[in-house]
Amino acid sequence: MRNILLLIIVTGSLAYSQPASKVVEDKNLNLEERFQEMKTGSQTFKDYKVVKESVLDKVWDVTGDTIKRKEQQLAEAKNQIASLHEELKSTRNSMESQQASIKDVIYDSTHISVLGIPFPKGVFLILAAAIIGGLAFALSLFLARMKMLNGQVKEKALIADSIAHELEEFKKKAMEKQTKLSRELQNERNKWQDYRKV
Repeated sequence: MRNILLLIIVTGSLAYSQPASKVVEDKNLNLEERFQEMKTGSQTFKDYKVVKESVLDKVWDVTGDTIKRKEQQLAEAKNQIASLHEELKSTRNSMESQQASIKDVIYDSTHISVLGIPFPKGVFLILAAAIIGGLAFALSLFLARMKMLNGQVKEKALIADSIAHELEEFKKKAMEKQTKLSRELQNERNKWQDYRKV
């Protein structure tokens, strides 16, 4: 029995020397690969695995280094995530201000302000056309009324001229009649005086 145990120890140390050095020295192995190498390269005794203490220490050191590296990577990732969050927040704020300015530009391009009252351009055009149409209609009514009044004034002026002309004719005729009557009266007076003298 002692020989078998000695044989196991000797063969175990010989069989274990190769994987143990690979577990310790190979830098390209990750933790899972190191564990598998350590597990397959170690001796089995009943249900137990015999692992050298130096290999366990080295695996523990590598595990600690890996955990530290992962924690450092995690901290760097957290810092990067925080900076990305800040950048995202500033980008969002920038986008919101740009969208607000775009909304203002769109609103300004679709609206017009008259006397401080904003109107949509379509409504303003309809309102302006209605006002201009109303003013044009009022102007045409005014011009038609002026033309009618002008015609009436001309007609009344013609009537007044005609009446004035008739009045002048009447005055002239009346004057001539008066002159004629005055002459006839004078003639009759003269005749009467001549008749008295005789």
